[in-house]
Amino acid sequence: MRTGVECLLDGLKKAGVEIIYGLPGGSVLDIFHKLYHAPFKFVLTRHEQGATHMADGYARATGRVGCCLVTSGPGATNTVTGLATAYMDSVPLVCIAGQVPTPMIGNDAFQEADTTGITRPVTKHNYLVRNVDDVPRIVAEAFYIAGTGRPGPVLIDLPKDVQRSTTKAATPENVVIRGYNPTTAGHPKQIAKLAEAINKAKRPLLYAGGGAILANAAPEVTQLARKANIPVTTTLLGLGAFPETDPLALRMLGMHGSVTANYATHHCDLLVSIGARFDDRVTGKISEFAPKADIAHIDIDPAAISKSVPVDIPVVGDVKQVLQALIPLVETRERTASPAKEWLEQLAEWQAKYPLTYDQNPAKLMPQYVIEQVYALTKGEAIIVTEVGQSQMWAAQYYKYTQPRTFISSGGLGTMGFGLPAAIGAQMGRPDKIVVDISGDGSAQMNFQELVVAVEHQVPIKIVILNNGCLGMVRQWQEL
Repeated sequence: MRTGVECLLDGLKKAGVEIIYGLPGGSVLDIFHKLYHAPFKFVLTRHEQGATHMADGYARATGRVGCCLVTSGPGATNTVTGLATAYMDSVPLVCIAGQVPTPMIGNDAFQEADTTGITRPVTKHNYLVRNVDDVPRIVAEAFYIAGTGRPGPVLIDLPKDVQRSTTKAATPENVVIRGYNPTTAGHPKQIAKLAEAINKAKRPLLYAGGGAILANAAPEVTQLARKANIPVTTTLLGLGAFPETDPLALRMLGMHGSVTANYATHHCDLLVSIGARFDDRVTGKISEFAPKADIAHIDIDPAAISKSVPVDIPVVGDVKQVLQALIPLVETRERTASPAKEWLEQLAEWQAKYPLTYDQNPAKLMPQYVIEQVYALTKGEAIIVTEVGQSQMWAAQYYKYTQPRTFISSGGLGTMGFGLPAAIGAQMGRPDKIVVDISGDGSAQMNFQELVVAVEHQVPIKIVILNNGCLGMVRQWQEL
């Protein structure tokens, strides 16, 4: 016989959890009693939002599922912004929240909240565990759901009486969930159709998003681009999916992207989206986005295809597996032969005419210059974590990313206060890397209490605060 807590901790161990971020409280004290003897490193954060962001940063840097543990009521509600951040960016993490005993649910008990109801819109899935026999299965399912298909956060709401109850139920070796079977292999006919379109295109463009990195498909993106000499642009979260030092790299697309990337999108005749979701900061006016192109979209989430931009060639499947099947069907193109020659020459002309520049001021330390110096000092090998705002965009523009999982930022939700705790999580997950948090003075103040965690655990993150004495991006918009 095992208690619910013992089932939980055994499930975490089998899921490969190394670090748990969180804060204790009355409804999770039984878990904390057992944690002393469990094989996990527990990191006491100073706010539950910080715990979710640390788990998020850990997950993005390592590719593993992050984990956090909080108490009921305010502890659980404090995770909402962190869960929403992870949900918008498809980050795999599992949040375990304590809950009041099941007989007291719905009676406005002390530190009670409808945690599953509150978090349902910002999680991939959530559970309220009412029977201790379900604990082993639910823990296994939570990690499986978080890390498969389109990744995302999963919350387990665990009442105190369920934690203390006993069961004979064992942790399952394999997870099978009826109705949940994400498509991983793309349809052969659709892949062949996409290959044919690439081979016929005169002005093709690859558009790589965060999904390419989540699928560990950066090598395949690079192989495809170089085989057919296709230029590559990326989203904010796609930075690192293709080395930006490569001549085929056009850098980031969209509102804060390069002129060449945006011109290329406007003039291409085939746009191949690889794990990107066509967000509004990229597309602008939908009717005028890539007006001359047939659009192909490779994505593991069928709901993402044609959600905002109509797609001509949909391919549902794991990005890595689809590209591995696609690459042998794509013809090799030489840079110096038509049609690649004319297209690449046009792009080179735009790049020369519209370089990424900024106004120099000898009397001031320009933020863009600071980012360039960080790039030089780290030789482009650091993990860059950002806050949200102008500092975020400068970090995206003036640092060249050559490897996946080296740019970590809140892209979808745009969460100020994300950077510092996420950097701590990233550094704990990748102690072999230099981790730099690029922050503005506004964002820096939003979760600055988590700096204590870095000091306490001797986490050697580097923090660069670009202080302009205001909420810079807000002011910039006001002055447009």
